[in-house]
Amino acid sequence: MRAMMIAAAMLSVAIIGGARIVAYSAEKSTADPVDFGKREYESNCAVCHGRSGKGDGPYTAVLAAKIADLTTLSKRNNGVFPYARVEGIIDGREAVKAHGTRDMPIWGRDYLFEATYMGMPNPEAYVRVRILSLADYVHRLQAK
Repeated sequence: MRAMMIAAAMLSVAIIGGARIVAYSAEKSTADPVDFGKREYESNCAVCHGRSGKGDGPYTAVLAAKIADLTTLSKRNNGVFPYARVEGIIDGREAVKAHGTRDMPIWGRDYLFEATYMGMPNPEAYVRVRILSLADYVHRLQAK
């Protein structure tokens, strides 16, 4: 149990530290960087927040709520990126009208279901790594 916790912590640090892990292909000898946070964002968030994070995704036309510009989170927080709030919103601990009620968080519950379904030995660590990867990518979207 302790070994799994240490492994999960090390993986979290690796993802937060760069969120770019090298994946090796059997067909070619070169390494291609894989940005898990970017992949997660483009798969789950860009449809509303847009690829650039400015709140201009394709679903904005059909949503009643105004979509947040994710590139100004640090600016709106006195120059400090609000990691804890972003992580809370992603996993459903923070209520966001456009994301639905607290009873039905979008990503935290989905990630946990996925981890449980796949039989992950530590589903909470799996969820945490995915959320941290995504929060790190949103941090990298901040306007300079």
